[in-house]
Amino acid sequence: MKRVQVSVFQRAKKGNYYCGDSYFYKETDKEFICAVADGLGSGEFAKESSQIVINIIQDNAHTSIEGIIKKCNEQLYGKRGVVVGILKLDFTTGMYSFSSIGNIGILTIVKNQKKKRNIPNAGYLAGYHRPFKIIQEKLESNMMFIMFSDGVSDRDLSEKYFLNEDVKAITQTFEYVSESNRQDDTTLIAMHYKKD
Repeated sequence: MKRVQVSVFQRAKKGNYYCGDSYFYKETDKEFICAVADGLGSGEFAKESSQIVINIIQDNAHTSIEGIIKKCNEQLYGKRGVVVGILKLDFTTGMYSFSSIGNIGILTIVKNQKKKRNIPNAGYLAGYHRPFKIIQEKLESNMMFIMFSDGVSDRDLSEKYFLNEDVKAITQTFEYVSESNRQDDTTLIAMHYKKD
């Protein structure tokens, strides 16, 4: 039985075939990891850079967030930059960690329907060392995580349907009510964590 239910909405910017966003998630007995990477600009080169980052995260899913970001940075030297957000839930310690460089956001919603938005670190990954902080907090049962790229607006996030515990209902409602002509590549991942 999976502890995290996941639903994803993704669409390319108006007029583009390639979406510059890439994502990955995986659950094991010990942890859950989810990442969204957005290549700067849009189109094929943005997709190439974001996919490099996601491939590294897939290959290093058990590494610490710090270690993953370091490896991503090394591989992006001379390529188009990327903004990235990485979320890890550690089932053993009952903690979750999140770090975001650039405009990948995360919203956490706990059972009293209190929403909390984490502020990303400024900048982007492009092969140069940059300081970043990792947020670490306690996991609560029935916690919701909403991870999103910059195609999702503050106005979207203030909507009531984000308080739903059904991840599919969140992404479907978002698709239904948001504009079909996207001004930006858009990725929205809804995750619902349930303790055993």
